[in-house]
Amino acid sequence: MPSAHRYALYLAPTGPWRELGSRWLGRCADTGAALPPLPGQPEAARAWTEAPRHYGLHATLKPPFRLRPGATPQDVDAAARRLAASDSAFAIELECEPLRGFLAWRIAPADGEGRARINALAAAAVRGLDDLRAAPGADELARRQAHALSPEQQAMLARWGYPYVFDTFTFHITLTGKLDGQTLERARAGIAAFADPLRGRPMAVPGVSVYVQPQAGADFIAARHYHFDGGLTDAAGAAYLQGPATA
Repeated sequence: MPSAHRYALYLAPTGPWRELGSRWLGRCADTGAALPPLPGQPEAARAWTEAPRHYGLHATLKPPFRLRPGATPQDVDAAARRLAASDSAFAIELECEPLRGFLAWRIAPADGEGRARINALAAAAVRGLDDLRAAPGADELARRQAHALSPEQQAMLARWGYPYVFDTFTFHITLTGKLDGQTLERARAGIAAFADPLRGRPMAVPGVSVYVQPQAGADFIAARHYHFDGGLTDAAGAAYLQGPATA
């Protein structure tokens, strides 16, 4: 099996957050299969969720990257195992809020402990897998720089290949693409209709997950879930972690 086009280290949502979020997006990240909409979900949600559906329900820890020459899928697997072995399970409280023009589940303002744990986990993921990352190409850099980036975000892009890491990182589980004001409020109401009963129910964080993009332009799928207690659960993309010995 060849290497995947890109790899990423994500946090895979769990429990009812996973079930409802996956249904809202319309695709299961573990299998890649399409999912039926939630009862009463607005028809317009299909368009609202097109961008995040491509990536599958997730929260980014180490953004998608291509393997550098000499790095292998087994290296990604080993790095994810090391990261999972260095942490322990915890939980976070979530709220639906806008971020840079889209809607996402974000850590509730009162959950300072959860935010600190997530930020530390994301920082460890960025550092722990960075020696496997190929430098971004000119097209990718130009696409990132098309957005209005702050000097600090520009510096993160230059050093880490992504503008939103470390001090510029904001944990989020993306639920829509970019929407204008009125449409964003309609989408927010649509999400609230099914997610409000989850308010106040912490989401368990039992580990981290590698997602893969098999070929350029393909949808991302989960490959393997790495539990902090040492367990592993394979998903549809697991074969892309068992690729050739040389890249």
